[in-house]
Amino acid sequence: MASSDPTAHDVSVRAVQGLPNVRPGDDIAEMIASAVPDLRDGDILVITSKIVSKSEGRLMRGTRAEAIAAETERVVARRGDTVIAQTRSGLVMAAAGVDASNVEPGTVLLLPEDSDASARRIRARLRELLGVRVGVVVSDTFGRPWRLGLTDVAIGAAGIIPLVDLRGTTDGYGNPLEATITAVADEVASAAELVKGKISGVPVAVVRGLAPYTTEGDGQGAAALVRPADEDMFRYGSAEVVFARRTIRDFTDEPVDGAAVRRAVAAAISAPAPHHTTPWRFVLLESAESRKRLLDAMLDAWIADLRRDGFSEESIAKRVRRGDVLRRAPYLAIPCLVMDGSHTYPEPPDGRRNRAEREMFVVATGAGVQNFLVSLAVEGLGSAWVSSTMFCRDVVRRELSLPDNWDPMGAVAVGHPAAPPKDRPPRSPEDFIEVR
Repeated sequence: MASSDPTAHDVSVRAVQGLPNVRPGDDIAEMIASAVPDLRDGDILVITSKIVSKSEGRLMRGTRAEAIAAETERVVARRGDTVIAQTRSGLVMAAAGVDASNVEPGTVLLLPEDSDASARRIRARLRELLGVRVGVVVSDTFGRPWRLGLTDVAIGAAGIIPLVDLRGTTDGYGNPLEATITAVADEVASAAELVKGKISGVPVAVVRGLAPYTTEGDGQGAAALVRPADEDMFRYGSAEVVFARRTIRDFTDEPVDGAAVRRAVAAAISAPAPHHTTPWRFVLLESAESRKRLLDAMLDAWIADLRRDGFSEESIAKRVRRGDVLRRAPYLAIPCLVMDGSHTYPEPPDGRRNRAEREMFVVATGAGVQNFLVSLAVEGLGSAWVSSTMFCRDVVRRELSLPDNWDPMGAVAVGHPAAPPKDRPPRSPEDFIEVR
């Protein structure tokens, strides 16, 4: 990132007319040099990604759906036939950037394999042909969350400062700027689209007057504009938010924000429940002392159970070592079931109606815990739901001073993941479905 804000005046943007249709293997830089021989040092060329893809042979035989699947790293959202997907280069865009317009039937056009590399090649070739030092932006059209309409952004760049970091400077009134980072390359791409347009068929524009934003070397490229996953507050889209929940067993020492856990509890208590009841309670163990006291008491109860079951001291030691995920977590939550509002039925001898009544409440509690775990993942927290408190409910109630009708339903270890989870083996839903 640049550390200052270059000043430019008298900016002009003009379309490059007369370019021929681009085919695989064509030299785009040579075409541009012929059409705009008066390019100057400091000019910025904005080139629509479609002609870059065509020149690089990024055409694929097959359907649009097949191409989208091939280019997708992850699906962020899906509604009907509309797919918002992340590409392998980290771009999140409609249809993974696949374009089926203005190409031969049965063929679709993919984004350049590496748009920054494409921009560097075109820039170097223009310097060779015309002896000028220009900036190059490869642009594509993006939709935007919360805003109607499309705009062009930079998906590749060379010889241009992509971001100007104004943090640490002050505005005209002396107020400190704490979060302002200007996406220069995107703004240049958007300005150029005003003269290129979707209908006119002009794929290249020249922006003049922004020389202070150009660089001698190729620079960081448009990759610098892609927000890192760990800084992305909107990382998970609607199609994948449930899959964001993964069991995490190893955590860093970073403290857990209690407000984030409380937001997850708010999600938990939105779950469905029988008879308009609220069967969920969450006990949050935010102090190391409370966690240690509970876990020590639970450990004593577990060891006593294992000894009564006839396990050897060696076997008991191995089991205890495997079961310490709760001790590794910097934060614990104990979800509890309460049966307030449940119905009691006059029972036939088999007792099935009252068992079913309890099972409804247990299912509702599980739905609440699932909401809780998913919400923690969206907050950037890892979790593991461990069943151990269900085997010593009286101990948990005693150590946490809980009412007798609070039924501990496991414990949730919460923390910042020490490492990303391993890839989950794919599961076909068809293996879990019976149709009648």
